[in-house]
Amino acid sequence: MSSQTVHRLHSYLRSAGACLVSSPRPPPRRLVCIATVSDRNQSNVLLWKGRVSHNKLSVAAKASSSAPQAETERFSETSLQKEVLKALSQIIDPDFGTDIVSCGFVKDLVIDEALGEVSFRLELTTPACPVKDMFEKQANEVVAVLPWVKKVNVTMSAQPAKPIFAGQLPPGLSRISSIVAVSSCKGGVGKSTVAVNLAYTLAGMGARVGIFDADVYGPSLPTMVNPESRILEMDPEKKTIIPTEYLGVKLVSFGFAGQGRAIMRGPMVSGVINQLLTTTEWGELDYLVIDMPPGTGDIQLTLCQVAPLTAAVIVTTPQKLAFIDVAKGVRMFSKLKVPCVAVVENMCHFDADGKRYYPFGKGSGSQVVQQFGIPHLFDLPIRPTLSASGDSGVPEVVADPLSEVARTFQDLGVCVVQQCAKIRQQVSTAVTYDKYLKAIRVKVPNSDEEFLLHPATVRRNDRSAQSVDEWTGEQKIQFGDVAEDIEPEEIRPMGNYAVSITWPDGFSQIAPYDQLETIERLVDVPPLSPVEV
Repeated sequence: MSSQTVHRLHSYLRSAGACLVSSPRPPPRRLVCIATVSDRNQSNVLLWKGRVSHNKLSVAAKASSSAPQAETERFSETSLQKEVLKALSQIIDPDFGTDIVSCGFVKDLVIDEALGEVSFRLELTTPACPVKDMFEKQANEVVAVLPWVKKVNVTMSAQPAKPIFAGQLPPGLSRISSIVAVSSCKGGVGKSTVAVNLAYTLAGMGARVGIFDADVYGPSLPTMVNPESRILEMDPEKKTIIPTEYLGVKLVSFGFAGQGRAIMRGPMVSGVINQLLTTTEWGELDYLVIDMPPGTGDIQLTLCQVAPLTAAVIVTTPQKLAFIDVAKGVRMFSKLKVPCVAVVENMCHFDADGKRYYPFGKGSGSQVVQQFGIPHLFDLPIRPTLSASGDSGVPEVVADPLSEVARTFQDLGVCVVQQCAKIRQQVSTAVTYDKYLKAIRVKVPNSDEEFLLHPATVRRNDRSAQSVDEWTGEQKIQFGDVAEDIEPEEIRPMGNYAVSITWPDGFSQIAPYDQLETIERLVDVPPLSPVEV
């Protein structure tokens, strides 16, 4: 970059009110450190005296600032808090690759210096976190070794179930953290078996789970589970559907609607699925598992557009024909920006006379993994018990939780939990506004690249019908119509493919990641700017 170009960029950023990285910040006023906070994107942020936001404090300092003795006690308490947080920062979350303090897991830190007692809560992203026991043990150990600590009280909790883009959802889906599609695009490969056993595995890990059977033509759920109430009820006042339950998992299927299998045209089926999914009172769920119907047509697209799918699990069998159909499904999810996190190859093999036999050949699952870059592969054997459990109404992982099949589903459940947590974290931080630089930071999920965009440039590049004539392609919004110093009021994720940006004039812009990557960028990304509370 030439010096002349750099000079123009510096002048541009100054005119936009940005503080350049090379320019030193004005010296801060005298501060009194009274507490520390831990947030997902920051840790140990100092709070300025006189500017404390009480709802952001993880520890409240109660001493009066006017008395010198109280001031000394406050510094002492803060020093102890720093010691505890420093000790806890040794614990690394294997999914996020950073420490639990930076992840914002440490809550309600309370220190009783006289008794040498430390109490705090670890709030994880999901109650099904596979490493929660390890976190609890490590937290006890690292804090207990501090010389002044005599007792450690650790409590474990999970974040409330909620989507990261609640404002865009129908009310029935507004309290579901993650929606996982189980798909094969081909019938008869055991997709429903995988969906049901995955759901009950997640429930066994401590999560709140629901299953939505999206196959109206041939619903499988009424055969695979045996709830006490086999008819869906409706709330006459709210006009909502109340799901039935079996072993703590909420269930909705057209087969529970008293209709059996449907005989209707595609558009009607899409409407029925939409109504069943969005008007059901699912309540708070950590995971909703959707048993997708075969194919890649209107019904599947409706599901992907109505429900903000977090991730997909692909089910296949060793035959080449199954791979061809699965490939179509993976491409569909790719276009809709739904990450496929695992492949389950069903009916792979069986053991007899001390040998392992592969009656349908090998390689379909591994071919999907290699060709499409899906990170995890799980195989299921041909087992009479797995088939029988699907017909008896008791899932295999419930009937025999210590079996080889149950262990495979346990591994699949851990994979789904970890991958969903990563995806949610990436999506929630993909596009943010940096008030310090007055620039929009973009780091698209599954990309290591981060870049800056000028807000006015993003606003001017809107491609909706309000900004561009759909017939002629003529730009309706002119350069001068957007103020150079415009700042976004809110940025919210929309599924896994875009963000919704609300501007001061009330305009809501939908900005797909693909479009943001093509907009003219500012300068190289500086480190995260300091955050003042």
